[in-house]
Amino acid sequence: QVQLVESGGGVVQPGGSVRLSCTPSGFTLANYNIGWFRQAPGKEREGVACISERSSDTYYPDSVKGRFVISRDDDKNMVYLQINNLRPEDTAMYHCATVVIQCRYLARRPFGSWGQGTQVTVSS
Repeated sequence: QVQLVESGGGVVQPGGSVRLSCTPSGFTLANYNIGWFRQAPGKEREGVACISERSSDTYYPDSVKGRFVISRDDDKNMVYLQINNLRPEDTAMYHCATVVIQCRYLARRPFGSWGQGTQVTVSS
């Protein structure tokens, strides 16, 4: 059974940073493109970052470009999302997911399996 587990969320002040982690259960991340998406109450799911196999490609939508950084450590079977200069509008549940097509198509929400998510709340 393919599962992913996210961690690292919390309550952060505007302008702060957070690092989210994603670890799989039952499979090896190295064989997959991996993405992060977020969903806030009443809003659509939004892909915010993607990294391809072997880290050959990363993709970010314009809404987060320059503030979000995705990385992976295949030796540790981990993927990370560093979020800097947090804004209140970044408040959401963040999920990592397998991405079934190329990262540049992230806006199509091409997610396979994903985890329960980790909540990020940006508030002063």
